[in-house]
Amino acid sequence: MAIMLLFGDQHNTFRHLFRSKCLFLLVFIVSCTPPEDPIKCSSSNTSSCTITNSYGMFPDRSVCKAAKVAYPTTEQELISVVSEATKAKRKMKVATRFSHSIPKLVCPDGEDGLLISTKYLNRVLKIDAQAMTMTVESGVTLRKVIEEAAKAGLALPYAPYWWGLTIGGLIGTGAHGSTLWSKGSSVHDYVSELKIVSPGGLENNYVKVRVLNENDQDRQDLDAAKVSLGVLGVISQVTLKLQPLFKRSIRYMTTNDSDLGDQAVSFGHQHEFADIVWYPSQRKAVYRIDDRISSNTSGNGLYDYIPFRPTSSLALSLIRTTEENQETKSDADGKCFIAKLLTSTLWTSAFGLTNNGVTFTGYPVIGYHNRLQSSGTCLDSLDDSMITSCPWDPRIKGEFFHQTTFSIGLSVVKSFIQDVQKLVSLEPKALCGIELYNGILMRYVKASRAYLGKQEDSLDFDFTYYRSKDPMTPRLYQDVLEEIEQLAVFKYGALPHWGKNRNVVFDGVIKKYKNAGKFFKVKVAYDPLGLFSSEWTDQVLSLKAEVTIDRQGCALEGLCICSQDSHCAPEKGYLCKPGKVYKHARVCAFTSSKKYM
Repeated sequence: MAIMLLFGDQHNTFRHLFRSKCLFLLVFIVSCTPPEDPIKCSSSNTSSCTITNSYGMFPDRSVCKAAKVAYPTTEQELISVVSEATKAKRKMKVATRFSHSIPKLVCPDGEDGLLISTKYLNRVLKIDAQAMTMTVESGVTLRKVIEEAAKAGLALPYAPYWWGLTIGGLIGTGAHGSTLWSKGSSVHDYVSELKIVSPGGLENNYVKVRVLNENDQDRQDLDAAKVSLGVLGVISQVTLKLQPLFKRSIRYMTTNDSDLGDQAVSFGHQHEFADIVWYPSQRKAVYRIDDRISSNTSGNGLYDYIPFRPTSSLALSLIRTTEENQETKSDADGKCFIAKLLTSTLWTSAFGLTNNGVTFTGYPVIGYHNRLQSSGTCLDSLDDSMITSCPWDPRIKGEFFHQTTFSIGLSVVKSFIQDVQKLVSLEPKALCGIELYNGILMRYVKASRAYLGKQEDSLDFDFTYYRSKDPMTPRLYQDVLEEIEQLAVFKYGALPHWGKNRNVVFDGVIKKYKNAGKFFKVKVAYDPLGLFSSEWTDQVLSLKAEVTIDRQGCALEGLCICSQDSHCAPEKGYLCKPGKVYKHARVCAFTSSKKYM
């Protein structure tokens, strides 16, 4: 996420303010205002409710409503909740404590639905050191899994870098870390057993509880339930297969990106926890050389990733104001200048790595896996009345962004990277904006047995970029990011991250999953009335109308691909045009002559 700072108009002022404010941001702040509950209710705290995501806005900016919310504290309470709602034929959706998914996965249809929060289903139930397994309730956070496993001398080998996810949520959306080794980086591929509560018939009191095990003769149900988007029911318990706790050695290396296409194909096979951060406008790539080493090696390193730390609300407001001014003035030079200073500072500070938990003294950083694999210290500190917060907390004027995240098969990823580089050659400043959010994060992910998991060994590309508070206001270089999005999805067959993205990335996507038919078979068996489905999930799964939305300005927010000028912002000079490299793309491009409506 961005830690861009406020600057004046002169470069010397830029540099002075950048350095002084970065010193503040790089300091570990022990107090912070944790995020508020994404569910708000107007009556008795459980009825007339709304739900949002942790960023305060869905891609289409709609408000999701529900008649009630239930907070079960035990599995038996969860079973009763599902039974009663099924008997009443009420739509249901599962919500988590932090609600980090960007799309509308948590939205029930209409206003009469029921939200089932896993906020209090947050216990570690069993750790079997001999079998190296851990059984948890689905509302347990990734951070708790990592900490409790380490206390038993165990480790979840691969995980997302952000620890503010629940096990049920990250499994349901296919969240992952970065590796091509072992079973890959997706957490769901380390699930050995799963318990799920789904609607039932009169004969079983309107609820059915199933236990799915990887050793079952017929694994179809487990392969469907591992990545289910929440449409099969509520996951109540998960058993994870762990490994003995180990140490890692990490160092970063920065090079020119001229051979990035070749390196991207091979780098993930060379290092177990490899990833790449790409700064395309700077023509640079940062390679994470990260491997498992002997636990006898000395070192007590810690990774507290800087953009995930508590940040001054005042500084965040200044950052956002600066970015808004740059957008208004089309100040590409200012964005590029600040991006270079930002990335230089992150590099100098090792992105938040320290050799002893306090200071960074040089590479390699060596430490135990549990201290290096994930972070997110802005989540759970003491309340300081919004003096500091997570940078994207919607209660303050902070970061407000889109995220486009997709995976491209390693067999074609070189060509995709080269096409993006061609775009950068044509528009050298176009991607400075994403470098303000620390560039493009590239993580490795392996083909999965899960029906809605990755279909082949791939490289995942994560773009974070400015979003206007006004849905009718285009971004600077709007067309370039739209072209990259369409290039990936349509030319290279990219698969979406289920918990991120704008609507266009999901359009017709289910056709890319070879076992979609098997998934639907399980879906019908588990929830024949579609009580855990919604209009949005039906659209994503191509069971109903398209997920894209046709309305004025829809392409500006990724709700549609433009087919006419009104889908862009013609009154501001943005018209629907072909792409520059991918000619089949249709993008909102700025033209010198404005067309007034």
